[in-house]
Amino acid sequence: MLRMTSGTPDTTTAPDLAAVVERVSAARMLATVHELARDHYAGRRVGTPGGRAAAAWLAERLRELGGEVEFGSFPVADVRELYAAPVLEWSAGGRTLRLEHRRDFVEHLASAESPHPRTAPLAAASGTDLSDRWVLAEAGDWARACERAEAQGAAGVLTARGADAEGWMPKMIAGPAVRAVPIIALRTDRHAHLAGALAAGQVQVTGSMPLWQVATDGRNVCARFPHASHAGGVQGGPRILLTAHYDGVGDDPGVRLPAAADNASGVAAVLEAARVLSDGPAHRAGLSVAFLDAEEAGAWGSAHHVAALPSGTLVINLDGAAQLHQAASVEAGGPAHALLATLDQAARLTGVPLRAGAMASDNRRYAAAGLAAVGIGMGIPGYQTPAETPDRVEPDTLMAAARLLVATVGLLAARMPA
Repeated sequence: MLRMTSGTPDTTTAPDLAAVVERVSAARMLATVHELARDHYAGRRVGTPGGRAAAAWLAERLRELGGEVEFGSFPVADVRELYAAPVLEWSAGGRTLRLEHRRDFVEHLASAESPHPRTAPLAAASGTDLSDRWVLAEAGDWARACERAEAQGAAGVLTARGADAEGWMPKMIAGPAVRAVPIIALRTDRHAHLAGALAAGQVQVTGSMPLWQVATDGRNVCARFPHASHAGGVQGGPRILLTAHYDGVGDDPGVRLPAAADNASGVAAVLEAARVLSDGPAHRAGLSVAFLDAEEAGAWGSAHHVAALPSGTLVINLDGAAQLHQAASVEAGGPAHALLATLDQAARLTGVPLRAGAMASDNRRYAAAGLAAVGIGMGIPGYQTPAETPDRVEPDTLMAAARLLVATVGLLAARMPA
């Protein structure tokens, strides 16, 4: 079981490695974050020109480090795409309230496509006549409201959803099966406000949801850093794979979602670790790097990539390295006991505190395939909102992440025969 490390560096362990760890550069990592968060990449959603441009940029960086780069393409289905700005407003008592997308309401991922604003009276989900009406679902009961709305030919369903601490409603692009009616999710307090207005009298609602599903192709960017005399790594030695997904959820129409923390920060730390390790002990450990696509659409990139990996590969996945609070969250899967023990030793060497925590990311795909896999997360401020900007990525957290990766790979490599 993973224990919380003290956060005090262990300077007596592997002194040569300690010097290697100190080569990581916050400036380089911040430059990577700023690059991937540029307008040019448009939020890096899978299958978009911006996503492909990010893949090409990362491939060039890996080649500069001496990596043998390969692309892995794969199909991705059912990606939700918001192709225009949605509309939601209601009128009651002679007053009209127009709501702001991603502040007051957001697309529900099971919504049917509804490109044009539709105006209709509002009715409670328990009402007897829902025909040609917007239906206000009770909190947590959107599916039952959809069943009644579909059966009676309703205009659509309005349900409740929470917001983050800053009042944003994060964007997602993968979800449940699409229903036969439009569904719009209101911020919880807005939903309560609307329920109060309906209880007081008649309410007219106008809403649109220009959301559809698209099929596209993802593109992983993979690189090997082989030993000079053993292209596949030393015979019998560990194959170590560092991974981070580079895709984001993509911009909204007319609104930037730069995806600086999720996961430009993780990509930056892995890229910097590869730079430091490419001239060090990683050459004796068969180091590989994979920048994965389509994680936000359902971890398609790792699902595709795992089939090409040899058994015994040790996987370390970094998803979020922007804001380390008390400790980094770590989730281990597969036969990861020895890898986890090495990670804990590396954490003591670098002074990075760890704690066991859920990491629902690409690491789970590798673990499910029987590989030793560890997922690490160090915070994602502004998660999947316009507030996820480069200035919120902390240099100290990037440094902690890259040092932890370098130390872990170095310790694994040091156990190999010369």
